[in-house]
Amino acid sequence: MRLRGSIVLSALALGGCVGPVYANGVPTSSYVNAQAVANPTEWPASASPSAITDTKTETDISQLLSRMTVEQKVGQLVQADISAIKPEDLARYPLGSILAGGNSGPYGDERASAAQWGQLVTAFREASRKSGANVPILFGVDAVHGHSNLPEATIFPHNVGLGAARDPDLIKRIGVATAAEISGSGIEWTFAPTLAVPQDLRWGRAYEGYSSDPALVASYASAMTLGLQGELVAGKPLDANRVAATAKHFLADGGTMDGRDQGDAQIGKAELVAKHAQGYPASIDAGALTVMASFSSWNGVKHHGNKSLL
Repeated sequence: MRLRGSIVLSALALGGCVGPVYANGVPTSSYVNAQAVANPTEWPASASPSAITDTKTETDISQLLSRMTVEQKVGQLVQADISAIKPEDLARYPLGSILAGGNSGPYGDERASAAQWGQLVTAFREASRKSGANVPILFGVDAVHGHSNLPEATIFPHNVGLGAARDPDLIKRIGVATAAEISGSGIEWTFAPTLAVPQDLRWGRAYEGYSSDPALVASYASAMTLGLQGELVAGKPLDANRVAATAKHFLADGGTMDGRDQGDAQIGKAELVAKHAQGYPASIDAGALTVMASFSSWNGVKHHGNKSLL
């Protein structure tokens, strides 16, 4: 299966919460902090090249949704790690996606070959075709600076080192190479680029950010997205040696108070946009097919429960 152009907002990270109640986009719950409500007019515009689809595709989607049960629709929003699920389990649990975390490999083998990865992905995909809704599963992996789950794959310097190079063209070429090795193992989706803008080196994941400079992060966001996916054309599948990108972690995971992981970015709206949001329009303009919501918070409200941000 090859991915076609369509944006998916993917809340993959763990640790969400029940958010505020909204009426016509306006928060109504008394506990909502007004400083955690985003105004779209204050944000930079973005326009994905995948935003326009043909009439037939839209009709097919509508017909598919009309045939799906509530359980099948909910299942499309659930992602399981390969350490906790087998292909045959999809007959009971019609999930939408599978991921391979950093500590799990095909059939319990962390040193599995590309062929074994491809075998597992194919098994999940075939099982999903038989799960009732006939929606092929998406299979994702954390290949942030190379396909690090695969022995003998190319591993590049981590993002903090790549940022020091200040070379967007290099980043694009790294994306091309990484996509080829991911797709060569049967996987079609990577959770990259990471667009955090670290502000406090006490944050244990600061090395995952390219830079504390929003402009550099934006230039890398576009370059890595294009490297991973290629030029995106609405309705046209990605090339066989490309994979879907993920702009993550939305938003300000690098701006939490005292650098606490999964913490709270206690900052104003202007700073949120100017410092932490610049990579996302750049990645979306370049065609990023997915966005991953962060498990952190902004001014006391979890991102997964912040409708104004999502």
